[in-house]
Amino acid sequence: MTSANTINGKLRPLAILIAVTGWAAVLLQLYLSMHTALAGGGTLGWGLVMYSGYFTVLTNWLVCLVVTWPLLAPTSAGGRFFVRPMVIGWVTVSIVFVGIAYHLLLRQIWQPQGLYWVANALLHYATPILFTIYSLIVLRGVRLRWTAPWWWSVYLVFYFVYALIRGALIGSYPYGFIDVSMLGYAATVRNGCFLLVAFLLLGYLLMLVWRVGSRRE
Repeated sequence: MTSANTINGKLRPLAILIAVTGWAAVLLQLYLSMHTALAGGGTLGWGLVMYSGYFTVLTNWLVCLVVTWPLLAPTSAGGRFFVRPMVIGWVTVSIVFVGIAYHLLLRQIWQPQGLYWVANALLHYATPILFTIYSLIVLRGVRLRWTAPWWWSVYLVFYFVYALIRGALIGSYPYGFIDVSMLGYAATVRNGCFLLVAFLLLGYLLMLVWRVGSRRE
């Protein structure tokens, strides 16, 4: 059984693989964001602003923290926090949501090449798949409270509000389906509600998957 307080020996190779993949993804995307900003006549600061606006990037950072902190400092407050089932469940639902939303909503309008393709594949496919496998091992048989997806969805709601405020301030929105300048607030909020419902449904679906089987002793 996976310890509730640390990443055990059998799970460490997978956690290390996720950490390497995740850090490669977020750091490569950071480099590309800076490069794109400079190539367009902007500044490194502007590149950082654009980089930090994406739900994909922020959620991949969460994945990096969830696996790296317990590996490097398992007895620290952060190390203990990031191995809690509720936390792993939250991050899993969020990163799976990233992969599904990209595949269904954005894949046809964004066709990256070269290093952009590599970063895109790592952020939207490799990390979500690997962390899903991690959750299936760690949360197998775990019975989380049925209110859990609602608590996890606070992250999505917070991001939605953040994206709208940020967009109003800088005149740029990270995703077309929440672009107030094009859609208006009514349509944007409606899209946000659809996303929230999808997030909650995904959360409950994954909870059912995790409940299958009994925890190994």
